[in-house]
Amino acid sequence: MLQILGSGGPIADDARASSGYLLWVNGESRVLIDAGGGTFLRFGEAGASFDELDFVGLSHLHTDHSADFPALLKSGNFSDRDRPLPVAGPDGDSVFPGLNSYLRAMLDADDGAYAYLSSFLDGTNATPMLTPREVEGSEPAVVYTSEDLSVAAMHVPHGIVPAVAFRVVIDDQTVVFASDQNGDDPAFIDFAKDADILLMHMVVPDGASGIARRLHAPPGVIGDLAAAIDPGKLVLSHFMARSLRDLEQNVGLVQARYKGEIVVAEDLACISP
Repeated sequence: MLQILGSGGPIADDARASSGYLLWVNGESRVLIDAGGGTFLRFGEAGASFDELDFVGLSHLHTDHSADFPALLKSGNFSDRDRPLPVAGPDGDSVFPGLNSYLRAMLDADDGAYAYLSSFLDGTNATPMLTPREVEGSEPAVVYTSEDLSVAAMHVPHGIVPAVAFRVVIDDQTVVFASDQNGDDPAFIDFAKDADILLMHMVVPDGASGIARRLHAPPGVIGDLAAAIDPGKLVLSHFMARSLRDLEQNVGLVQARYKGEIVVAEDLACISP
């Protein structure tokens, strides 16, 4: 089951937490994708457990997708967890850090902003050690596997920001998190094909231009991608005031292209395939 922790954007004007999503399996909170502002609170409200997490994916390092991750780690410091915590995210470039640099900037024992949490980097003091995996190159890569769970990731176009989408397979169910992307890479269609749930971010309205369009897919493009991918269910999330203002019209533009079921995300809502 997919639970929405945060369905909002980077501005504190929509009564929603920023991006964050949980996957529950047999009553356990196993996978966390993104940890934007406000998701720390929602994580607790959902009854999720740091002990139960098998995998954390950070799609990119904008604050509305990653800012609450250190808060979640601090909370986890009070848990009984002792096994490592796999974390995956994008590699960096000349403008944005990669996942490894991001973690060091926060947690390094000498120079980290939260140096007092540095044991998450090396597993000392009975702290569960983070095991980071940076996603490199243009081809999809498997970033986590277990007996019943597999996670693949691939880079998606989000302007100048390195960003990745995640495909999570649990038993025979597949959930794809498209992340922030402008929809211009046709390889994403193959990556997401036939997902039971496809979660896409509807941040901008149709007609968006300039930086907004280079960063995000408008409703018409979302509808075209969903039609090509043909998921069992399309979940729209990560709204901002500009996409909420005419929400019914924007959803209608998606529905005109994609004829399947559409769910408009709300914080803490639970969605089954």
